[in-house]
Amino acid sequence: MDAFGQLLDSLDGMLGGAVWFPYVLLGVGLFFTIYLKFPQIRYFKHACQVVSGKFDKKDTEGDTTHFQALATALSGTVGTGNIGGVALAISIGGPAALFWMWMTAFFGMTTKFVEVTLSHKYREKTEDGTMSGGPMYYMDKRLNMKWLAILFAVATVISSFGTGSLPQINNIAQGMEATFGFAPMATGAVLSILLALVILGGIKRIAAITSRVVPLMAAIYIIGALAVIFYNAENIGPSFSAVFMDAFSGSAAAGGFLGASFAYAFNRGVNRGLFSNEAGQGSAPIAHASAKADEPVSEGIVSILEPFIDTIIICTLTGLVILSSGVWNEKFQTHFERSAMSIIKGDYTEENQTQREDLYKYLNGQKSNIETFTGNIEVVNGEALSTGFTVLHSRSIAEDVRFGITEKHKYTGVVEVIDGMPTDDSISLVGKSLVHSAELTTKAFKRGYFGDSGQYIVSIGLLLFAFSTAIAWSYYGDRAMIYLLGHRSVMPYRVFYVAAFFWASFADTTLVWKLAAVAIVVMTLPNLIGIMLLRKEMKKSVDDYWVKFKKDNEK
Repeated sequence: MDAFGQLLDSLDGMLGGAVWFPYVLLGVGLFFTIYLKFPQIRYFKHACQVVSGKFDKKDTEGDTTHFQALATALSGTVGTGNIGGVALAISIGGPAALFWMWMTAFFGMTTKFVEVTLSHKYREKTEDGTMSGGPMYYMDKRLNMKWLAILFAVATVISSFGTGSLPQINNIAQGMEATFGFAPMATGAVLSILLALVILGGIKRIAAITSRVVPLMAAIYIIGALAVIFYNAENIGPSFSAVFMDAFSGSAAAGGFLGASFAYAFNRGVNRGLFSNEAGQGSAPIAHASAKADEPVSEGIVSILEPFIDTIIICTLTGLVILSSGVWNEKFQTHFERSAMSIIKGDYTEENQTQREDLYKYLNGQKSNIETFTGNIEVVNGEALSTGFTVLHSRSIAEDVRFGITEKHKYTGVVEVIDGMPTDDSISLVGKSLVHSAELTTKAFKRGYFGDSGQYIVSIGLLLFAFSTAIAWSYYGDRAMIYLLGHRSVMPYRVFYVAAFFWASFADTTLVWKLAAVAIVVMTLPNLIGIMLLRKEMKKSVDDYWVKFKKDNEK
């Protein structure tokens, strides 16, 4: 299993984590923005009118209204990425990462417009009378690339577990245990039953639920975020300043944060932006394909609102909460995650400027004198007696490090370390360091008018966001299954989806998460290539839409 995990890490490094990937993602969005003359700006007002039902027609083929389709798509994107993803981007890329999340969203609005339009145009009616669409249909029917369509559909099914199901319930269960003391298995059991009741009813029940849940969860989260931002109002200006000033230079070292280069902030910001709004990934078009619309372009225009709401509004609020509260560069007592930890050779301190500069180079993938530690560390009652090593965690020098079998039990013995990592997975490390993801957001929400009670807003938000994401991705997965194996495969898929959802509440989902990281790129790249090949058709469809729209509204 370790070997398979390493293989997936290597593939992710060559794909989503590669230097070229953010440029491709932003490049496609930039191209269509210029090619279609900034539709995210010109059509924004019209998008609001369409989603409100102003231009709805009776007897239009489809399963959901424009608003319900948008809510379903938003429920798939507004999730842990908005709470934990923004925090992760800032923790490793600094304030500059938020700027590149904005850029991903701005150009992603156009990308989303294109992919939704084309997917809606080539949708099909299934055996049960519901609509099924997505990039796999235009790849098959228009581009005659069935092999590419199959690849995309398979990646969608994998991502439905790795993005939509397993990590969502895992995060929920951990959050509920940390905040309220609920056993993960109990949380998983209750939510699995609720999930089954929702998704077994198909898209109409899914749309009915998401159209109610999405506005509620957004309102709760926005109120909580504003309570922190206005409480720290004097830091709003400096926070924005840091975001813009560091955008093209990288984020300098501050507090416990050791700094991030431009390349690192850019890469992490764009990647987190994709994870947040999914523009270009091809998932949201599956939800929008269900909308009642006789003009595919009209639904494409509706989708422009999605990255705006998801990233430019909600992610910005999360970013301002973290930056204005000042927690992003403060050290807290925490459990060290192995994925964010490394043990290096030598004794390093933040006070030594030369050492800080060397650590900066090391953490940003530049040439440095730092070597990972290999050797034995003698430990008594959790405290290391050996010297000559430094623990790095979450891009900071860890302090007051203690070794244990668990967080509560101190270890005595010898810890073998090879290439910067303890060989015994049962040995955990705790201490003071920077924190990231949902833990960082939780710390920030405590620095507002609600005080410590602010953490409950994060827990409730995480619950609603993550659960709604699981609902939406179940639909993406079952539409992909219909394309691959037909309508009969839907029910077995849904049953397995719910079972996996329950299992992930108490199990380690790291491997599935790594698999999903690769699958996301396998979805994204074919979709980006496909919409580029159909650029002329897209432009003609837009032009024809406005000609028809003007004629219809002149009557």
